[in-house]
Amino acid sequence: MCLKEINKKLEKIAFNKTIPFCYSCYNEAPTGTCKTCHSDDLMRLLPEYGCEYGTDWVIENILEENLETVDITESFEQMIEDCYGETTKVGFLELLTVEVMKDQDPIAWDIAKSEYMDGLEQDNQVITFDNGSNYYWIHDLESFIEDNLEAV
Repeated sequence: MCLKEINKKLEKIAFNKTIPFCYSCYNEAPTGTCKTCHSDDLMRLLPEYGCEYGTDWVIENILEENLETVDITESFEQMIEDCYGETTKVGFLELLTVEVMKDQDPIAWDIAKSEYMDGLEQDNQVITFDNGSNYYWIHDLESFIEDNLEAV
């Protein structure tokens, strides 16, 4: 699934989980126009969370409630251990590879971790909707979309 298709389907889920709401009259407007003032300039009401214009906030809320974000540090450390081994021998000491790398050059460690996440994003393995604050695995997101569009 491409990013455009994912966004389109998430927006559809957001519309299905919300109710059109006239903030001026403070009434639900399930038909798409307010019965009191006849306005079609409606917010989206997500019961128990509030209302706002647009669906971006609804999508963020739905993802936060239903999916786990990628633990960037854990994922990167696991990749390092897979590539270089869990331990490294330095002289007569057997040390954890990840700890040695972090301690010896924390700046290079942070740069490598950032490049790792950029690579996962470019390879369409992870996706972010908030400019990198939270990442989600694409396969988890696709499963969530399929499950929620089937329920409609």
